Amino acid sequence: MLGGRGQLRTAATRAGACGDERGLVANPEKRVPGIDVLRGLCIVAVVLHHVNLRIRFSESGPGKWIGHTANLAFFWNGSYGVRVFFVISGFLIAGWSIKRWGELKKIELRQFYLLRFARIAPCLAGLLLILTALDLAGVPRFTINPQHTTLGRAILAAATFHINWLEARTGYLPAAWDVLWSLSVEEVFYLFFPLLCTVLRRQSLLIAVLCGFIVAGPFARVHAWNEIWSDYGYLCCMDGIAIGCLAAIVAARFRFGDGVNRALLASGALMALLITVFRGTAERIGFYKVGLDDTVLEIGIALVLIALQQRFERNAASAKPAKPRWLAFAAWPSGVLRWFGRDSYEVYLTHMFAVWPMAIAFRGFGLSTNLEAPWFLGTAAIAGVLGYCVARYYSEPLNRALRVRFMPERAKRATDGA
Repeated sequence: MLGGRGQLRTAATRAGACGDERGLVANPEKRVPGIDVLRGLCIVAVVLHHVNLRIRFSESGPGKWIGHTANLAFFWNGSYGVRVFFVISGFLIAGWSIKRWGELKKIELRQFYLLRFARIAPCLAGLLLILTALDLAGVPRFTINPQHTTLGRAILAAATFHINWLEARTGYLPAAWDVLWSLSVEEVFYLFFPLLCTVLRRQSLLIAVLCGFIVAGPFARVHAWNEIWSDYGYLCCMDGIAIGCLAAIVAARFRFGDGVNRALLASGALMALLITVFRGTAERIGFYKVGLDDTVLEIGIALVLIALQQRFERNAASAKPAKPRWLAFAAWPSGVLRWFGRDSYEVYLTHMFAVWPMAIAFRGFGLSTNLEAPWFLGTAAIAGVLGYCVARYYSEPLNRALRVRFMPERAKRATDGA
């Protein structure tokens, strides 16, 4: 087993942010497929990790056969999936803002906050209502330990985006509550991001501030006052969002050729694999000891995002013909991941409602450990369907309704589906 921060980081992977913007624009033809695939990989990694915390795959026959390294890669990457979501979120929000207003300094604060509220609030409010009802009913694994904190205090922390701070002070909340720590990090960042853009005015100053977050991230992780804050703290996580914002600025300002984008894609993928798969090498280099494992991963993902975005825009501009049907069939795994990625925010917030019942059923039925593989896949599928249903029939209709209610007609047309 790896030592230090590179070990398992199970506490950090109880939940993950999901880069909750649905793309730079909502029209399905204008979504970047590669980014959806990446988001799908991350949310599946989070779900599998949380199943594995309750049903250890390494104890099964297939788990013993694939070995330690593969077990780490498939089932202990939830924390890094969170970090990738932070980068994607920063990239999409900053890129979306540049496309909408031309320059970040021209962000219209009211529109920005209303769009964020419309996207975040419905699902968050619905989740809090359900969790409150489960706690009041005393449902096991969904009831807050009164020795840690109270229901009212947890609701207040979730609604005001400091549940990460609360957990660092009092201990972990039930897993379905714990997922909200990453939302706290993201939304606090986006509370101040447009203000920084409009106050600083000069892009060079904004870039300097974002670089400050990147420098502070590793230091904050290493010198945090406890393990939970090391994984959940604001400065410990905001470097990923800042890197995503910088990547969006680079992607909007520069146009790279196919060769450069291929190099960015390859080098970024290698950096990500170094941290998520080849952990022994990363440990020998010393990344974990100084808190740079997250930074290396985040920079690698940023390079991948730049390449994916620019390749998509180049193909859209040249109106390249669609691929043959047989190629689409051969690429079905990417289609599955894109499906997960499109509703990653909803899957993330609700996946513990699939994980816990499936884990309890597995133990209750006394199933063989050799059935863990299909059980893991089945749990991921149920979580995906649940997230899809929540998105289609609840959060997205409310998202559209809120924008229609609060935004001017001109803004509604310009931002339909954002």
